[in-house]
Amino acid sequence: MSFTYLKKLPSPSEIKEQHPLSKELTSLKTQRDEMISNVLTGKDNRFLVIVGPCSADNEDAVCDYVSRLTVVSEKVKDKLILIPRIYTNKPRTTGEGYKGIASQPDPEKKPDMLAGLIAMRKMHIHAIEVSGLTCADEMLYPENWGYVEDLLSYVAIGARSVEDQQHRLTVSGFDVASGMKNPTSGDFTVMLNSVYAAQHPHHFVHRGFEVETTGNPLTHVILRGAVSKHGNSVQNYHYEDIMRLIDKYNQMDLQNPAAIIDANHSNSNKQYHEQVRIVKEVMHNRKLSGDIKKMVKGIMIESYIEPGCQKVTEHVYGKSITDPCLGWEETERLIYEMAEMNI
Repeated sequence: MSFTYLKKLPSPSEIKEQHPLSKELTSLKTQRDEMISNVLTGKDNRFLVIVGPCSADNEDAVCDYVSRLTVVSEKVKDKLILIPRIYTNKPRTTGEGYKGIASQPDPEKKPDMLAGLIAMRKMHIHAIEVSGLTCADEMLYPENWGYVEDLLSYVAIGARSVEDQQHRLTVSGFDVASGMKNPTSGDFTVMLNSVYAAQHPHHFVHRGFEVETTGNPLTHVILRGAVSKHGNSVQNYHYEDIMRLIDKYNQMDLQNPAAIIDANHSNSNKQYHEQVRIVKEVMHNRKLSGDIKKMVKGIMIESYIEPGCQKVTEHVYGKSITDPCLGWEETERLIYEMAEMNI
């Protein structure tokens, strides 16, 4: 038999009982969820900014970063809603490399799934405690959702997961904003089919249970760029791309049409400093077109305390150990500029 069963992991309810979210923070999350929902449904004209490290590898540095966002958030709260990006699971193209704190609480040690699940939950709780901001994470593994379902205000489904049936069905049971990225091929139809599936009810097996879901009307798209058959990055954040997306949305029976633009990944060709220019172009296009302003509800930025990235063994505080990120000073300046441009 190819599988070696090492140990049975605690259920989500057991982990949540050991590491609960307080009533005060539960109430805060409810308020934040409603704010984000109102943006996606067109009831609130503010703009969503999902911003944070490529991978959340260190609790102290991540919570330091998120606490800095609190100060900025208070200054721009009339124009922007900041959602800290705390990604605890990392997809790896070849299966090699750091897979996130949920798998490796210590990036230099072997995987420890139990310690990882606890570290993932504790980090999210700590971030809310120090910042008053509920966060975003990527759902790389649907079976992990239960460990953080009471903590997250935004969930992303990655380019490699968006075609997977289990991801689509699991999102249909969420009650928070959920973004479906375009696949690496760039195919808008695949992405929109995923949105359609997640917005509708389903009957399936989840974590050993037969379940039914009601559908998630807050499911929307995330444009992250694509990769051509020749291996070149292809951008999809330009004016013409959004107009094509609007046309595609209009051809389908979807609720609450909305898009988030990922300023990094293939849109920037992983040139992290290009995110500043990309964000400004997106904001400019929202000024030019009422249709684009109605469609594009937010931006996603990879940012940390220190710019760039490093090897796991270098130990520079607040610097990414996966994809390179904008540094804090540039990020702060960009957020203020975005607030000024959101009119």
